[in-house]
Amino acid sequence: MAPLWSYNGAMALSLSVKDVPEDLAQALRERAARNHRSLQGELMHILESAIRPKPFQAKALRQRIRELGFTTPDESTAMIREDRDTR
Repeated sequence: MAPLWSYNGAMALSLSVKDVPEDLAQALRERAARNHRSLQGELMHILESAIRPKPFQAKALRQRIRELGFTTPDESTAMIREDRDTR
C-alpha cells in the first residue's frame, strides 16, 4: 500500500544567510525577544513585511490627515470651480 500524502502546490523553501556579522545577529535576537518571537519567526516577519503589499486604507489616511490638522485653503475650491466652469 502506498503512503497517504497530499500536495497542495505550495512547498516550503528553506533559506540560509551566511556570514552575518555578530552585531547584526545580536540586534535580530534582541528584536525577536522584544516581539516575543523566535529568531526564525522574526526573520519571517521581516521578510513578509518587506515583500507583501500592504492594502491602501483610505479611512486610516483620512483620519491621520485630520489628526495632523491639515486643511485645504478655501481658495483652492474656488480655483477648481473656476477651472471647471471654463470648460
